[in-house]
Amino acid sequence: MPTARINGIDLYYEVHGSGPVLMLVAGLGSDSQSWLPVIDELARHFMLILPDNRGCGRTTPHEVETTIELISDDCMALLDELEIPSVIVLGHSMGAFIAMDCAVRYPQKVSQLVLEGASAFCSARNRWLLEDFGAYLKTGMESAQWFRSLYYWLFSPQFFEDSQVVNEAVRLSVEYPYPQSPAAYANQSRAIAAFDFRNQLPSVRQKTLILHGKKDVLFPPEESIDVLQAIPGACVSLVEGAAHSIHMEYPAAFVDRVLGFLGAD
Repeated sequence: MPTARINGIDLYYEVHGSGPVLMLVAGLGSDSQSWLPVIDELARHFMLILPDNRGCGRTTPHEVETTIELISDDCMALLDELEIPSVIVLGHSMGAFIAMDCAVRYPQKVSQLVLEGASAFCSARNRWLLEDFGAYLKTGMESAQWFRSLYYWLFSPQFFEDSQVVNEAVRLSVEYPYPQSPAAYANQSRAIAAFDFRNQLPSVRQKTLILHGKKDVLFPPEESIDVLQAIPGACVSLVEGAAHSIHMEYPAAFVDRVLGFLGAD
Protein backbone atom coordinates (compact mmCIF):
# COMPACT_ATOMS: atom_id res chain seq x y z
CA MET A 1 0.00 0.00 0.00
CA PRO A 2 1.22 3.54 -0.75
CA THR A 3 2.57 6.46 1.23
CA ALA A 4 2.41 10.15 0.36
CA ARG A 5 4.91 12.80 1.42
CA ILE A 6 2.63 15.32 3.12
CA ASN A 7 3.34 18.13 5.58
CA GLY A 8 6.74 16.72 6.51
CA ILE A 9 5.60 13.15 7.15
CA ASP A 10 5.30 9.98 5.07
CA LEU A 11 1.58 9.35 5.36
CA TYR A 12 0.57 5.72 4.92
CA TYR A 13 -2.89 5.06 3.51
CA GLU A 14 -4.97 2.30 1.98
CA VAL A 15 -7.64 2.42 -0.72
CA HIS A 16 -10.39 -0.20 -0.96
CA GLY A 17 -13.45 -0.57 -3.18
CA SER A 18 -15.05 1.82 -5.65
CA GLY A 19 -17.87 4.33 -5.75
CA PRO A 20 -18.44 7.52 -3.76
CA VAL A 21 -15.37 8.32 -1.68
CA LEU A 22 -15.52 7.70 2.06
CA MET A 23 -12.56 8.53 4.30
CA LEU A 24 -12.34 6.61 7.57
CA VAL A 25 -10.37 8.41 10.29
CA ALA A 26 -9.29 6.37 13.30
CA GLY A 27 -9.15 7.32 16.96
CA LEU A 28 -6.37 7.63 19.51
CA GLY A 29 -3.63 5.04 19.08
CA SER A 30 -5.50 3.39 16.22
CA ASP A 31 -4.73 3.31 12.51
CA SER A 32 -6.16 2.03 9.23
CA GLN A 33 -6.24 -1.55 10.50
CA SER A 34 -8.75 -0.71 13.22
CA TRP A 35 -11.41 -0.63 10.46
CA LEU A 36 -10.86 -4.26 9.41
CA PRO A 37 -14.23 -5.50 10.75
CA VAL A 38 -16.13 -3.16 8.38
CA ILE A 39 -13.83 -2.66 5.38
CA ASP A 40 -15.16 -5.45 3.17
CA GLU A 41 -18.81 -4.51 3.58
CA LEU A 42 -18.31 -0.76 3.19
CA ALA A 43 -16.05 -1.30 0.17
CA ARG A 44 -19.02 -2.86 -1.66
CA HIS A 45 -20.57 0.61 -1.75
CA PHE A 46 -17.73 3.13 -1.49
CA MET A 47 -14.15 3.84 -2.37
CA LEU A 48 -12.58 3.82 1.06
CA ILE A 49 -9.53 5.92 1.96
CA LEU A 50 -7.93 4.84 5.22
CA PRO A 51 -5.01 6.98 6.44
CA ASP A 52 -2.75 6.18 9.36
CA ASN A 53 -2.88 9.39 11.39
CA ARG A 54 0.38 11.17 12.16
CA GLY A 55 1.98 9.51 15.16
CA CYS A 56 0.50 6.10 14.43
CA GLY A 57 0.75 2.92 12.36
CA ARG A 58 2.92 3.02 9.26
CA THR A 59 2.97 6.81 8.98
CA THR A 60 6.47 8.00 9.84
CA PRO A 61 8.10 9.45 11.78
CA HIS A 62 5.88 8.84 14.80
CA GLU A 63 7.25 11.52 17.07
CA VAL A 64 6.22 14.73 15.34
CA GLU A 65 4.18 17.78 16.29
CA THR A 66 0.59 16.62 16.63
CA THR A 67 -2.64 18.57 16.87
CA ILE A 68 -6.15 17.83 15.67
CA GLU A 69 -5.75 20.62 13.10
CA LEU A 70 -2.49 19.17 11.76
CA ILE A 71 -4.06 15.73 11.32
CA SER A 72 -6.99 17.39 9.54
CA ASP A 73 -4.52 19.16 7.25
CA ASP A 74 -2.87 15.80 6.51
CA CYS A 75 -6.19 14.19 5.59
CA MET A 76 -7.22 17.00 3.27
CA ALA A 77 -3.75 17.17 1.67
CA LEU A 78 -4.08 13.46 0.95
CA LEU A 79 -7.22 14.24 -1.06
CA ASP A 80 -5.19 16.70 -3.14
CA GLU A 81 -2.51 14.07 -3.64
CA LEU A 82 -5.15 11.61 -4.90
CA GLU A 83 -6.90 14.32 -6.97
CA ILE A 84 -10.19 13.77 -5.14
CA PRO A 85 -12.22 16.99 -4.88
CA SER A 86 -14.51 16.03 -1.99
CA VAL A 87 -15.18 13.17 0.37
CA ILE A 88 -17.54 11.86 3.02
CA VAL A 89 -15.62 11.78 6.31
CA LEU A 90 -16.36 9.19 8.97
CA GLY A 91 -14.38 9.61 12.18
CA HIS A 92 -14.26 7.57 15.37
CA SER A 93 -13.56 9.27 18.71
CA MET A 94 -10.44 11.40 18.06
CA GLY A 95 -11.18 10.76 14.39
CA ALA A 96 -14.55 12.46 14.90
CA PHE A 97 -12.73 15.52 16.26
CA ILE A 98 -10.70 15.50 13.05
CA ALA A 99 -13.80 15.01 10.90
CA MET A 100 -15.57 18.02 12.44
CA ASP A 101 -12.48 20.18 12.08
CA CYS A 102 -12.16 19.21 8.41
CA ALA A 103 -15.83 20.03 7.84
CA VAL A 104 -15.48 23.59 9.15
CA ARG A 105 -12.01 24.47 7.84
CA TYR A 106 -12.34 22.64 4.50
CA PRO A 107 -16.09 22.83 3.79
CA GLN A 108 -15.67 22.47 0.03
CA LYS A 109 -13.85 19.16 0.50
CA VAL A 110 -16.25 17.50 2.95
CA SER A 111 -19.68 16.54 1.66
CA GLN A 112 -21.12 14.61 4.64
CA LEU A 113 -20.09 13.58 8.14
CA VAL A 114 -20.47 10.47 10.29
CA LEU A 115 -19.34 10.95 13.89
CA GLU A 116 -18.92 7.67 15.77
CA GLY A 117 -18.40 7.68 19.52
CA ALA A 118 -17.89 11.42 19.39
CA SER A 119 -17.83 14.42 21.65
CA ALA A 120 -17.06 18.07 20.99
CA PHE A 121 -14.44 18.36 23.73
CA CYS A 122 -12.37 16.34 26.18
CA SER A 123 -13.75 16.36 29.73
CA ALA A 124 -11.54 16.86 32.78
CA ARG A 125 -12.06 13.18 33.71
CA ASN A 126 -10.92 12.07 30.24
CA ARG A 127 -7.87 14.33 30.33
CA TRP A 128 -6.79 12.62 33.56
CA LEU A 129 -7.55 9.24 31.99
CA LEU A 130 -5.41 9.93 28.92
CA GLU A 131 -2.57 11.19 31.07
CA ASP A 132 -2.68 8.11 33.28
CA PHE A 133 -2.63 5.70 30.33
CA GLY A 134 0.34 7.61 28.92
CA ALA A 135 2.14 7.27 32.26
CA TYR A 136 1.45 3.53 32.31
CA LEU A 137 3.07 3.25 28.87
CA LYS A 138 6.05 5.36 29.81
CA THR A 139 6.77 3.41 32.99
CA GLY A 140 6.67 0.08 31.16
CA MET A 141 3.34 -1.40 32.26
CA GLU A 142 3.00 -4.94 30.91
CA SER A 143 1.45 -4.67 27.41
CA ALA A 144 -1.34 -7.19 27.87
CA GLN A 145 -2.49 -5.47 31.05
CA TRP A 146 -2.33 -2.04 29.38
CA PHE A 147 -4.54 -3.11 26.47
CA ARG A 148 -6.98 -5.00 28.68
CA SER A 149 -7.33 -1.90 30.88
CA LEU A 150 -7.97 0.19 27.78
CA TYR A 151 -10.69 -2.20 26.62
CA TYR A 152 -12.73 -1.44 29.74
CA TRP A 153 -13.33 2.00 28.21
CA LEU A 154 -13.88 0.85 24.63
CA PHE A 155 -16.14 -2.19 24.84
CA SER A 156 -19.41 -3.16 26.50
CA PRO A 157 -19.70 -5.44 29.54
CA GLN A 158 -20.92 -8.18 27.21
CA PHE A 159 -17.55 -8.22 25.42
CA PHE A 160 -15.85 -9.47 28.59
CA GLU A 161 -18.21 -12.43 29.03
CA ASP A 162 -16.15 -14.49 26.56
CA SER A 163 -12.60 -14.82 27.86
CA GLN A 164 -11.37 -16.31 24.58
CA VAL A 165 -12.51 -13.20 22.70
CA VAL A 166 -10.84 -10.92 25.22
CA ASN A 167 -7.59 -12.89 25.21
CA GLU A 168 -7.46 -13.00 21.42
CA ALA A 169 -8.05 -9.26 21.17
CA VAL A 170 -5.25 -8.65 23.66
CA ARG A 171 -2.93 -11.00 21.79
CA LEU A 172 -3.54 -9.25 18.48
CA SER A 173 -2.92 -5.84 20.06
CA VAL A 174 0.28 -6.94 21.78
CA GLU A 175 1.64 -8.59 18.65
CA TYR A 176 0.68 -5.77 16.26
CA PRO A 177 3.81 -5.06 14.18
CA TYR A 178 3.34 -1.26 14.06
CA PRO A 179 2.92 -0.21 17.71
CA GLN A 180 2.61 3.40 18.75
CA SER A 181 5.51 4.75 20.82
CA PRO A 182 4.81 6.23 24.27
CA ALA A 183 5.90 9.67 23.02
CA ALA A 184 3.56 9.51 20.02
CA TYR A 185 0.69 8.38 22.25
CA ALA A 186 1.39 11.36 24.53
CA ASN A 187 1.36 13.71 21.53
CA GLN A 188 -2.03 12.43 20.33
CA SER A 189 -3.40 12.58 23.89
CA ARG A 190 -2.37 16.21 24.26
CA ALA A 191 -4.01 16.99 20.92
CA ILE A 192 -7.28 15.52 22.19
CA ALA A 193 -7.05 17.31 25.52
CA ALA A 194 -6.50 20.67 23.81
CA PHE A 195 -9.43 20.32 21.42
CA ASP A 196 -12.72 22.07 22.18
CA PHE A 197 -15.14 22.43 19.28
CA ARG A 198 -18.28 23.45 21.13
CA ASN A 199 -18.38 26.99 19.80
CA GLN A 200 -17.80 25.84 16.22
CA LEU A 201 -20.53 23.20 16.09
CA PRO A 202 -23.15 25.58 14.60
CA SER A 203 -20.71 26.19 11.72
CA VAL A 204 -20.92 22.56 10.56
CA ARG A 205 -23.11 22.73 7.47
CA GLN A 206 -22.74 19.19 6.17
CA LYS A 207 -25.41 16.54 6.63
CA THR A 208 -24.25 14.77 9.80
CA LEU A 209 -24.93 11.47 11.54
CA ILE A 210 -24.12 11.16 15.24
CA LEU A 211 -23.63 7.42 15.78
CA HIS A 212 -23.28 6.47 19.43
CA GLY A 213 -23.32 3.39 21.63
CA LYS A 214 -25.86 3.49 24.44
CA LYS A 215 -23.23 2.02 26.80
CA ASP A 216 -20.38 4.35 25.87
CA VAL A 217 -18.65 5.26 29.16
CA LEU A 218 -15.83 7.29 27.62
CA PHE A 219 -18.19 9.80 25.98
CA PRO A 220 -21.51 9.05 27.72
CA PRO A 221 -24.40 9.65 25.30
CA GLU A 222 -26.36 11.70 27.82
CA GLU A 223 -23.46 14.18 27.88
CA SER A 224 -22.10 14.08 24.34
CA ILE A 225 -25.23 13.94 22.20
CA ASP A 226 -26.88 16.98 23.76
CA VAL A 227 -23.77 19.00 22.93
CA LEU A 228 -23.31 17.60 19.42
CA GLN A 229 -26.89 18.39 18.48
CA ALA A 230 -25.76 21.99 18.14
CA ILE A 231 -24.77 20.82 14.64
CA PRO A 232 -27.68 22.06 12.50
CA GLY A 233 -29.97 19.23 11.44
CA ALA A 234 -27.78 16.46 12.84
CA CYS A 235 -29.31 12.98 12.93
CA VAL A 236 -28.77 10.77 15.98
CA SER A 237 -28.58 6.97 15.92
CA LEU A 238 -28.04 5.03 19.16
CA VAL A 239 -26.85 1.43 19.04
CA GLU A 240 -28.33 -0.75 21.76
CA GLY A 241 -25.72 -2.69 23.73
CA ALA A 242 -22.75 -0.97 22.09
CA ALA A 243 -20.08 1.02 23.89
CA HIS A 244 -17.39 3.30 22.45
CA SER A 245 -16.06 1.19 19.56
CA ILE A 246 -19.22 0.27 17.68
CA HIS A 247 -17.47 -0.70 14.44
CA MET A 248 -15.29 -3.24 16.24
CA GLU A 249 -17.85 -4.80 18.58
CA TYR A 250 -21.02 -4.46 16.49
CA PRO A 251 -19.79 -4.23 12.87
CA ALA A 252 -23.07 -5.31 11.26
CA ALA A 253 -25.09 -2.68 13.13
CA PHE A 254 -22.41 -0.09 12.37
CA VAL A 255 -22.49 -0.80 8.63
CA ASP A 256 -26.29 -0.87 8.58
CA ARG A 257 -26.57 2.58 10.22
CA VAL A 258 -23.87 4.11 8.01
CA LEU A 259 -25.32 2.76 4.78
CA GLY A 260 -28.82 3.83 5.78
CA PHE A 261 -27.68 7.37 6.50
CA LEU A 262 -25.60 7.69 3.34
CA GLY A 263 -28.36 6.23 1.16
CA ALA A 264 -26.28 3.32 -0.13
CA ASP A 265 -28.10 0.29 -1.50
